[in-house]
Amino acid sequence: MSLRVIQFLAVVFTALALVPAGAHLFELPNKIDLSRDVYQTVQGVYAGWAWLGIVDLTALIMNAVLAIKLRQQRLAFSFAVTAALCFVVFFAIFFTWTFPANQATANWTAMPDNWSGLRREWEYSHAVNAVVMLVALCSVTLAVITTRPD
Repeated sequence: MSLRVIQFLAVVFTALALVPAGAHLFELPNKIDLSRDVYQTVQGVYAGWAWLGIVDLTALIMNAVLAIKLRQQRLAFSFAVTAALCFVVFFAIFFTWTFPANQATANWTAMPDNWSGLRREWEYSHAVNAVVMLVALCSVTLAVITTRPD
């Protein structure tokens, strides 16, 4: 696969990964204080979003491949590595806070007694991940524009 194709795919998949993360960030102020029943109803809109993990994993892979391809170009390489590491951080945050909240609530179809704390963890982990995804997008873009032609 050519460098240009890898660059394109890394940018596109990173941008696609930012979309749901950004959506979560921007909806947070409107959702964080909802009542238990209303919050549970609203969370239903995320049914099926687990499939978006394919985009996140593909973005991680493409950014790692880009970093490998750019290993001879120090500046571009460092930006590509940063982008790939952002996805590692993203998954660490997801599996530390978001996924356990999903599990404890059966993807928000059941509301345990500690649902409010789980909501905070779920909402704020998504908000932090939106910032992480923005850093990833900026980093991969910088990797592309600082790449020297062969």
